[in-house]
Amino acid sequence: MGEAIKIVGIGGTARLNSSSERVVRCALAAAAAEGAEIELFDGPFLASLPLYIPDRVERTENERRFVEAVRGCDGVIVGSPGYHGSLSGPIKNVLDLLEDLARDERPYLEGRAFGSIVTAYGWQACGTTLVAMRSIAHALRAWPTPFGAAVNASAPLFDEKGDCLDPKTAEQLAIVGRQVTEFAQWRRAGLAA
Repeated sequence: MGEAIKIVGIGGTARLNSSSERVVRCALAAAAAEGAEIELFDGPFLASLPLYIPDRVERTENERRFVEAVRGCDGVIVGSPGYHGSLSGPIKNVLDLLEDLARDERPYLEGRAFGSIVTAYGWQACGTTLVAMRSIAHALRAWPTPFGAAVNASAPLFDEKGDCLDPKTAEQLAIVGRQVTEFAQWRRAGLAA
């Protein structure tokens, strides 16, 4: 069968179990159900990283761990809150850190699926943030999945255990997880360029 597909999840805010972290967890669960090996870099982890500075060559242990996980993955699922119409600072910061992959044989996220999920307290911020995430995916040479999930967090989305309360939202998150995993499988099998 070969080595398992590896999917890295990136999402959340400094608040543990934020809605943007939980949506990524749901999408990763769908990827795992498709046989993927998953790893999550949650909001508190992202908030602990230093500000990305292009000329700084020293990396913390957590920065190195993140970069190595992405370097070895087949796809990513990114969840961001929509803050003032765009990504949160910690999400943008960690995506900027992928500049460390620029000189790899497979630079940045080349040939990897990129699933986008946005949570916001209104549809306008969801839409603009989703567009920004897809633009960043293209800049990183990733393949944005055909479906990106926009989740209006103005109503409760999750129960105390982290299960999604709305079946339609749960299915949208599962679609993102499945599409990232399926693309990675096709790529590995040589069916996707």
